[in-house]
Amino acid sequence: MKRFIIFLMVVSLIFSITGCSSGTNNKNVQEASSDQEKNGSTSKEVVVYSPHPLELINPIVSKFESETGINVNVIAAGTGELLKRVEAEADNPQGDVLWGGSLLTVQPYQKYFEKYISVNEPLVEDQFKNVEGTMTRFSNIPSVIMVNTNLIGDIPMTGFEDLLHPALKGKIAFADPSASSSSFEMLVNMLYAMGNGDPEKGWDFVKKLIKNLDGKLLSGSSAVYKGVADGEYTVGLTFEEAAANYKRDGAPVDIVYMKEGVMFNPDCVMIIKGAKNIENAKKFVDFVTSPEVQKMLAKDLNRRPVLKDIPLENGLIEISQIKKVVTADRNWVLENKNAILAKFKDMFTSN
Repeated sequence: MKRFIIFLMVVSLIFSITGCSSGTNNKNVQEASSDQEKNGSTSKEVVVYSPHPLELINPIVSKFESETGINVNVIAAGTGELLKRVEAEADNPQGDVLWGGSLLTVQPYQKYFEKYISVNEPLVEDQFKNVEGTMTRFSNIPSVIMVNTNLIGDIPMTGFEDLLHPALKGKIAFADPSASSSSFEMLVNMLYAMGNGDPEKGWDFVKKLIKNLDGKLLSGSSAVYKGVADGEYTVGLTFEEAAANYKRDGAPVDIVYMKEGVMFNPDCVMIIKGAKNIENAKKFVDFVTSPEVQKMLAKDLNRRPVLKDIPLENGLIEISQIKKVVTADRNWVLENKNAILAKFKDMFTSN
């Protein structure tokens, strides 16, 4: 299996690992792509940008490679970093697929993605349809609080309000919402839940939470769930899959669905506009949204699928069992995203 996990700072390596299709070995990538269109030859690779945990990436990519014979070059980094990269490379895309990132986070970047409707779209639940034409839903992800059961002691933990307990000062893991889509979703969840449906009224709680963060803001989502599982932090604001994976594997962690309200957000898989391996990109989108992989999500990877009639497994609770579900006004969030991030930054830096 030929696969590379490459971090953003190693930009130069992209050119050394990006292969050409057969019959074009002496041409650069751009020339190879052009020749493919002319002579019908087929590329045997696809470059995938992804913020997903490696625990999710690796089994799905391995399965795709073995079933298609297409090599997947994965560039792993945070959603914010990858979106900036897609934007910066717009005139000469180096990636083919962006796999991951919540709808709320990626929607403002629609112009950088190709229109494509997956062959599996008829099987997708109505609320997860690709109505934009550019953003195929991949999974449905709720925000949760992850608790280290060895460290929490007698501190109650049922929701957001409990995070203000004095004993948790400096022991709460939360990532920078400008770098992590899961943290941005959590921030929006917080605003709506603690504002009783009015996000502007939720800032009073956010200000108090920032004080209890005690100046600690992590660089990415993985640092949150790893920090809690490793005992560096007592609680973390994260997404369900990450906490569920650790719990399934026997780590001393538990999952709390906030009593004040839990927000669910679908994440997406998109083809980057101008992708050099566009046919393979389409195959990748179709593969990760196939019934086979969607069942794999529920059975092995602790993710909620977006296809119809696939049951949850491994102890994930049905939405009907969650005390309260909150829904954000997507248009309001999109229109105010920069203002939300700026206000959070100002609060954090002035604390």
